[in-house]
Amino acid sequence: MDPAAPLIFFDSGVGGLSVLGPTRALLPNAPIVYAADSSGFPYGKRSEAELATRVPALLGRLVERFRPRLAVIACNTASTIALDHARAALDIPVVGTVPAIKPAAEISKSRVIGVLGTEATVRQPYVDNLAARFAADCTVIRHGSPELVELAEAKLAGQEIPVEAVKAAIAPMIDQPHGDEMDVMVLACTHFPLLADEITAAFPNIVQVDGGPGIARRIAYLTQGQPWPVSPPGGIAIFTAAHRAPLASSLARFGLDDIREL
Repeated sequence: MDPAAPLIFFDSGVGGLSVLGPTRALLPNAPIVYAADSSGFPYGKRSEAELATRVPALLGRLVERFRPRLAVIACNTASTIALDHARAALDIPVVGTVPAIKPAAEISKSRVIGVLGTEATVRQPYVDNLAARFAADCTVIRHGSPELVELAEAKLAGQEIPVEAVKAAIAPMIDQPHGDEMDVMVLACTHFPLLADEITAAFPNIVQVDGGPGIARRIAYLTQGQPWPVSPPGGIAIFTAAHRAPLASSLARFGLDDIREL
């Protein structure tokens, strides 16, 4: 294994940074290529058929160009729809991102949990299966919020996000039957942990759970024993359309100082 072989993180936008962050904490010397399909953003409004074709095709181009050791689909929507297609198309390990329903059910006292994601994610049969396997004794309330995805992108671009805007985006989930009993909320979109502070301010009595730390541990396990560069290398951020300049400072905080277009 070439020590310079990177990890690829793939998302429609900047949400995958919530997975990259805990991964960098575990693997500080890992070379990183972060790819945002900005020309396809937001994935939550695209059809399953389109994503099942688009995601493996883009990952194939990235693998050919950067020769990574592993790819991470750091997007719940893309993972629930295109993970199997990507694994079939690529000859490297591909790690997906799935809603953290199991840990949410393990800690819920009220047995009412929420799954907050994109419209595409919350309607997937994969979510039905996770709920049946790990939260059969819970009431599972789902809500798809494209507004939160946009708010997370805006926050990373340097905008101030009003707590009331976040509260309004999540309110339809709380307004569902038994919503007022919810004590754990699954952030089933990698964008949403970027709004953790605002969500806490809006709903201080609801515990948030996301898959980022678990995915980071999985990446560390799959690369155990592999060589890494001696010192932390600079990271690359790739966009499929012109990126917004205000993102540069946020990307730099995650070690992504080389910004390019695919």
